[in-house]
Amino acid sequence: MSLLTVGSVAFDAIETPFGKTDKIIGGAGTYIALSSSFYTKDQKIVAVVGEDFPQEMLDTLASKGVDLEGLQIKQGEKTFFWSGRYHNDMNSRDTLVTELNVLEHFDPIIPASYQGVEYLMLGNLSPQVQRSVIERLETRPKLIAMDTMNFWMEIALEELKKTMALVDVLIINDEEARQLSGEYSLVKASKVIRAMGPKYLIIKKGEHGALLFHGENVFFAPALPLEEVFDPTGAGDTFAGGFMGYIAATDDASFDNMKRAIIAGSALASFCVEKFGTERLTDITREEVDARIEEFVALTNFEMVQTVG
Repeated sequence: MSLLTVGSVAFDAIETPFGKTDKIIGGAGTYIALSSSFYTKDQKIVAVVGEDFPQEMLDTLASKGVDLEGLQIKQGEKTFFWSGRYHNDMNSRDTLVTELNVLEHFDPIIPASYQGVEYLMLGNLSPQVQRSVIERLETRPKLIAMDTMNFWMEIALEELKKTMALVDVLIINDEEARQLSGEYSLVKASKVIRAMGPKYLIIKKGEHGALLFHGENVFFAPALPLEEVFDPTGAGDTFAGGFMGYIAATDDASFDNMKRAIIAGSALASFCVEKFGTERLTDITREEVDARIEEFVALTNFEMVQTVG
């Protein structure tokens, strides 16, 4: 089934305790599309770049099955750029530079060939832009998922709530869940947030895994213990892409299948952090992904032995 991704296609410059990069490829839309391509080849993207964006990366996306008709290339303008420095714990970072460039006035245009798409993943953008995409689709997709961040909670909370009311799945981290809900307990936070509209809530906890909430059901997926984490920048977007790519490929949006989709997304995210930027996502094989999924299964696969008391 077809998957439409809307998000930034951008440049990043990253510094971590393991090293630093010059300008490299980044952006939520890029990570989501590359990740989801491991499960579905019927995918499309709506994004904007400047004339400085390399053709080589566009060719890579196309080779992964990403339809680029919805990617706007603005001549005479520059691509969105973000630079950041991670602290030693790799869980916090400082933004050094943000240059919106073409993203400042991004108007997501939906090509006619994209109408009728079955699944929609809204990467982290302004809630007004995210909502405009939903409104411009003539037929509502089977499942709409969105990512957001604390920045929008701080400057555009009412707009964010309007957009959240239109989606099925919200994907945020634990800090954002607490900020959005005003509750420290993630169980209580999930109830407050789902009352705002999303039927499903995924709370990412970084190196501590992820939680899925729906109704009275809760599912927890661990994170794979890794010896080294070089760059966590795109891990959350990679997770979201793997999750939605798996849902689209299986055409099953049930709670039970979402459990499997979370493992699929977590496996891909564990590869993403092994190198800087998108480098690891462009060279892993399906066999490697399948093997890593088996590692996730082994983490929690056990049998209890009954004892005599």
